[in-house]
Amino acid sequence: DPERPPKLILLDLGLPRMSGFEVLERIRAHDNPRVRRTPVVVLTTSRSPGDVRRAYELCANSFVSKPVELDDFVALISEVRTWWLQRVELPS
Repeated sequence: DPERPPKLILLDLGLPRMSGFEVLERIRAHDNPRVRRTPVVVLTTSRSPGDVRRAYELCANSFVSKPVELDDFVALISEVRTWWLQRVELPS
């Protein structure tokens, strides 16, 4: 619902129907300014400098590489959640 966008978007680059970059472009071009300013964390297995650069050029708020081990992944998600949903002041 564009009137109640999420507080945070975790976006993988490797999506089945369109790339994460295309999704990010659509978010940033959305008609609703609340959707456009939703923080987007790119969370992906890529470590490519080109992917990092492109994500930031498309106004991603951060780029995080997924760890391989499940325990590390769970810890990372907890850190992202704490940072973006508890520490950072986001617009309403």
